[in-house]
Amino acid sequence: MSAAFENGDAPVAVVTGASAGVGRAIAVAFAQRGYRVALLARSPEGLEGAFAEVSQLGGEAFELIADVSKPDDVFAAAEAVVARWGRIHVWVNDAMETVVGPVDMITPEEYRRVTEVTYLGVVHGTLAALRHMRPRDEGHIIQIGSALAYRAIPLQSAYCAAKFAIRGFTDSLRAELLHDNSRIRLTMVQLPGVNTPQFDWSHMHFDRRHQPIGEVYEPEAVARAVVEAVQAWRAPRELWLGAPTVQSIIGQMFAPVFLDRYLARNAYEQQISNDPVRPGDPDELLGPDHHDHGARGRFSAAAKDSLIAVDPAYLRGGAVVAGIGLLAGAYLWGRASRAASRKTLM
Repeated sequence: MSAAFENGDAPVAVVTGASAGVGRAIAVAFAQRGYRVALLARSPEGLEGAFAEVSQLGGEAFELIADVSKPDDVFAAAEAVVARWGRIHVWVNDAMETVVGPVDMITPEEYRRVTEVTYLGVVHGTLAALRHMRPRDEGHIIQIGSALAYRAIPLQSAYCAAKFAIRGFTDSLRAELLHDNSRIRLTMVQLPGVNTPQFDWSHMHFDRRHQPIGEVYEPEAVARAVVEAVQAWRAPRELWLGAPTVQSIIGQMFAPVFLDRYLARNAYEQQISNDPVRPGDPDELLGPDHHDHGARGRFSAAAKDSLIAVDPAYLRGGAVVAGIGLLAGAYLWGRASRAASRKTLM
């Protein structure tokens, strides 16, 4: 990105789901770093709010109404960005929808809509980005994932399944890019609970509103980590944000049965708040809400402003070193024991 700045040509970032929540915070964070930012979302009011925020920072924004579940919308938006600014340096796939309820209460239509937005929206965005990044053999695609891409929880089967699918799709693409010796960078960022308006517009099969469980973080903390990953010399394959994400993923690797039982006891009722769902409350699954919700939700009193960002490549390297150390220690201990035994026999 430094070359683009040196030439006086500010780099271009495209962010889906940019009207609110994490996407909104990421768009603003890129603007703060001098990027031109294309804002994609369904909500005109939310896009206008995001545009105003970027503009107040002195940034250059381009708002585009698009439903990521419709590939033609996404491809047309990408074409418009390139027609305006010449290229796309970064594409962030963030748009999502969720339904909260037991598996057999969620309708086939609801499963389809969550899949179309949360999973296929990422596919469509990635295909659009590749159309313009492949010819230049450059660019960085960011998939906004979740700890739930590794460890599913009760009541969010549609959303968890979509996040699992994103991880599989991304890993396949990564192998293909490596096969082609492509210089396009690809990172999946796994998120913890984040204080966004998502919890106000989740489609509920309960009469009370959705809430996060465990520690929750402000979206700006996530946004800073995303921008830093883009600007890093070596793009991380994955980035795990927040201690709960690291704990969930590692716990799933080593103790999935324990987590099944733990989540059955601790992640069901805790997702349902005491706030009643009222007539007229926003429900993004049914259509865009005509309000500007901003980046933050209603949990700022408990949300943390900073988080750890862990590249699991270093964790794996540390595990290998620790494993070698344990084996070496066991070997040396065994030799010492055998030597002591021989001395005793003598």
